[in-house]
Amino acid sequence: MSLSDAEPLSAEDIRRRIEELGPWFHNLDLRGVQTAPGHFLGNHPTDKWNRFAHALPDDLNGASVLDIGCNAGFHSFEMKRRGAGRVVGIDYDERYLAQARFAAETLGFDDVSFRQLSVYDVAELGEKFDVVVFMGVLYHLRHPLLALDLIHEHVAGDMLLFQTLQRGSPEVHPVRSDYDFFEGEFEAEGYPLAYFVEHAYAGDPSNWWIPNRAGSEAMLRAAGFEIVSQPEAETFICRRGPTPWQGAVYPSRGAAR
Repeated sequence: MSLSDAEPLSAEDIRRRIEELGPWFHNLDLRGVQTAPGHFLGNHPTDKWNRFAHALPDDLNGASVLDIGCNAGFHSFEMKRRGAGRVVGIDYDERYLAQARFAAETLGFDDVSFRQLSVYDVAELGEKFDVVVFMGVLYHLRHPLLALDLIHEHVAGDMLLFQTLQRGSPEVHPVRSDYDFFEGEFEAEGYPLAYFVEHAYAGDPSNWWIPNRAGSEAMLRAAGFEIVSQPEAETFICRRGPTPWQGAVYPSRGAAR
């Protein structure tokens, strides 16, 4: 029996479970009780969501949604609130998944499913989704372009909602299709870059690659995504296009000899 079928939990019970499952990165409102009221980013991720939510369809009309790196489920729940049908959240961290399952039951989203999977294992899902949510994950990956390739190849149906931490120049330098070996464009303002974090960033050793804006756009294009809009500085709404390579790992079947 789920919590939605049982006697509703009291605020004290919810607060106790929040403490048991903590610490939380998503500040969720669970029937009037916040999960991370002292978050260093404020009311996160609600504040950020409110800066780009207007650019998403008000009615997802039963669309299937995959939320990659779902954490405690904030974006999965927002997709359900907009009428999504099948919603699957995946995360590699079982602690976050426990938080997401508790939040889903407390909020009455019992039909959202959560699985422990890495972004590199999305092929195991065996299906494509109308909407793929990939928020706040890229800069935590040692192999970010591979992750985008795998998303494009195995699970992206039509729309990709993408967000990444960005640093460096907000400018976007026009890039050519080819450069001479001796040309120096790499230091130009707004050239696509990703900064490598060897140790830790903001006290978090899981931060690896942080792109500038041009770098975000270039990686999305290189993985086969067409950028439709950028409603917020770090957030892109994309459409799946043709892949520019022959599979996620190039060459996908070994080099020709």
